[in-house]
Amino acid sequence: MSGHPAIVDRLRAAGLRPTRQRLTLGALLFGSGIDRHVTAEELHAEAAARGARVSLATVYNALNQFTAAGLLREVLVGPGRLYFDTNVGDHHHFYIEDDGTLLDIPADRVTITQLPDAPAGMNVERVDVVVRVRR
Repeated sequence: MSGHPAIVDRLRAAGLRPTRQRLTLGALLFGSGIDRHVTAEELHAEAAARGARVSLATVYNALNQFTAAGLLREVLVGPGRLYFDTNVGDHHHFYIEDDGTLLDIPADRVTITQLPDAPAGMNVERVDVVVRVRR
């Protein structure tokens, strides 16, 4: 655990125990300091390429735990196409359909002028805009 002190601190601050698997995946997700959009399969392949022994099920579990703890945000772009975003701030996305790339759109670049009232007893949590583009 000593190889990733910033990741250890980030996990603990989010209420997660810094297990070997979480540290490995956390280093891949957050270690570069650059916001990323990854699928579970992409992260699993990255971990395997670096020699980490972690199952795809463990990757899914960790990503879901990171999301529940507020470290990641899910971006659903279509049936069976779920990305995990390290940028949990308010923003939207371009989805390039040709190659499955997601790009951030700053929140102030999208204007939503009217939303319907939420159903009784519910509040709008967030609005996610995904703009689909092709090359």
